[in-house]
Amino acid sequence: MQSPVYHIPALLKECMDGLNIKPAGTYVDVTFGGGGHSREILKNLNAEGRLYSFDQDEDAQRNIVSDDRFRFVYSNFKYLKNFMHYHGVEGVDGVLADLGVSFHHFDDSERGFSFRFDAPLDMRMNRKARCSAADILATYDEKRLSQIFSLYGELRNAHRMASAIVARRDKGGVKTTGQLLEVVSPFINRKQEKKELAQLFQALRIEVNNEMDSLRCMLRQASELLNPGGRLVVITYHSLEDRIVKNFIKSGNVEGVLEKDFFGRVNAPLRAVNNKVIVPTDEEVECNPRARSAKLRIAEKEEQ
Repeated sequence: MQSPVYHIPALLKECMDGLNIKPAGTYVDVTFGGGGHSREILKNLNAEGRLYSFDQDEDAQRNIVSDDRFRFVYSNFKYLKNFMHYHGVEGVDGVLADLGVSFHHFDDSERGFSFRFDAPLDMRMNRKARCSAADILATYDEKRLSQIFSLYGELRNAHRMASAIVARRDKGGVKTTGQLLEVVSPFINRKQEKKELAQLFQALRIEVNNEMDSLRCMLRQASELLNPGGRLVVITYHSLEDRIVKNFIKSGNVEGVLEKDFFGRVNAPLRAVNNKVIVPTDEEVECNPRARSAKLRIAEKEEQ
């Protein structure tokens, strides 16, 4: 049964417009979550259309759609191509990715995604994965922790936070969200407390779930799976993942390095549909505050 508070899909109409859905086409939602985007895709398909939706969080299975045109894939989207081949699908007409975290994860007091609750530092999207946030804080050296906080959280005091966490290991370590807040509190700007704590928790979550590598794998596989004229639609929420998506659309690689053929034409499998990033309206942000930082990029597979 679908949870009424699991997730509110961001930029829903804009995503559907971006997919340019063919009623008999084949589509993939690689971030199923509460199923909002998937349900809207299904509304636009006829009896011949097909939708495959991925999610590595077992909780998402509560929201599975009962529809003969729908298949749920319990997996990380970095295995996109493998599972499409398993289902006998060699090409698709659209791939949608909403890279944000669901309300469900932030509101589940036991999963450790939010600093609002004192809970075990877990943060695993796939709870069968071996490494939790607590494991990272207990085993990574100071330099590596500092790099994570700086790169994924853009925190000014990344080094000092990492040093304090390592020093805490002699006193039992950092195993809960409450203990983490206690350790980093001296290095948080009081005027930006919620923002900096959100950045810290974001950095840990990205590392726990290997989100950047998974995103790179998914983008490459999506571009290979798309039929000519097929659409890639991606919602990002922070600068690092947005840069990766923007670079990939522009150049066909996440570094953004342009490779040209003999005639000076860029060798990239996709072309941007919207050169200017799409953001939510003020009305949407008012109804769905989570969408505030959402950025939508749309690309189309070049005709061969």
